[in-house]
Amino acid sequence: MALTLADRAIGAIIGAAAADAAAQPMHWIYDPDRLKEVLSDLEPCPEFRPQSANPFYRRTTGEQTCYGDQAYVLLESLSQCGDFNVEDLNKRIYKFFGPGTVYDVPLNDPYMKKGGPKAILPIDGPWRNASLKAFIRNVDAGKEETGCDVDCQMDGVTKLAPVVAMYAGRPEMLEKVERAVRVTQNNDMCVAVTLAAARFLEHFILNGAGPGCRCAYPPGEGQPSQDIPTAHTCCVHQHMSFACRASFIGACFGAQTGLQGVPESWRKRTLRYPLLLELSENLVEKKLQL
Repeated sequence: MALTLADRAIGAIIGAAAADAAAQPMHWIYDPDRLKEVLSDLEPCPEFRPQSANPFYRRTTGEQTCYGDQAYVLLESLSQCGDFNVEDLNKRIYKFFGPGTVYDVPLNDPYMKKGGPKAILPIDGPWRNASLKAFIRNVDAGKEETGCDVDCQMDGVTKLAPVVAMYAGRPEMLEKVERAVRVTQNNDMCVAVTLAAARFLEHFILNGAGPGCRCAYPPGEGQPSQDIPTAHTCCVHQHMSFACRASFIGACFGAQTGLQGVPESWRKRTLRYPLLLELSENLVEKKLQL
C-alpha cells in the first residue's frame, strides 16, 4: 500500500529519534583506534551497544543524546500547541535542560569558570552542550534573543524532523525551522545549514523515495544503502561524532519508508518510542488541520 504524507511525516520523526538512540552509546568517540576497538566487538550491528563506550557521558542504552532530547522537546511543543510557539518552546527547553534536571550536574554548570579542577569523565548522566548552556544563561539574564550566537554545531539539523514534518509543503516551513533553531543557536551559519537540510527532508516527506535518493554508502561498497541500519553502520564507520548525522539519516530514511521502514527492534529499544509515536500522530493530525 502506498505511503501517505502522514506516514512519511511520522516515519521522519521516529526514524530520527531511533537513529539517535541507536548511536548514543558510542557518541563522541574521537579516538579512531578506540572507535575501531569498540566496533570490532559489535560488527556487523553497531547500533544500541548494550554498555556505553561514550568517553564523556553515560546514559542507559535506548535513551537519547542531548540532540535527541532537544528534538523531543520541540516535538512535544508542536504537538501540544498545534503550531510553533516560541514562548512555549523556551519554557519547555528551560524546564527540560535547566536547574534541577538530570542535565544539571556540576561539570555542565552554565556558569562554570574555565581553568578549574580537571574533569572526571565520563559523567553519569546526559551532557548539556554549549548551546544549551548559553540558552540557560541568556534566559536567566532576561534576554529576548536566547540563542547562542557563536555556536554553529549540528544541533539544528538533529532536531528539525518535527518542525519539517509539521510544515512540509507549506510556504512558512523555512521560517518555522529558522525560528526553532535560533531559540538555542542564533548563528547564521547554523541556520543556513539547517535550512538546507530541511529542504532535503521536506522533499522526502512530500514525495517519498525516488531514483538515486538513498545516498549513504556502507564501507567498501558503491551501492546506495537501502535501509536505516545499513546507513547507520556507514555513518558510524565514517564519523567519530556521528550521532547528529545519524539522526538526520534516520529522518530521511524514515520519510522515504514510513514507520515500517524503522526496524521494529529499533523502535522497541528506543525507550521513549510509545510517547514519541503518540506525539507524532498528534502532530500530524494538527498538521492536516493547518
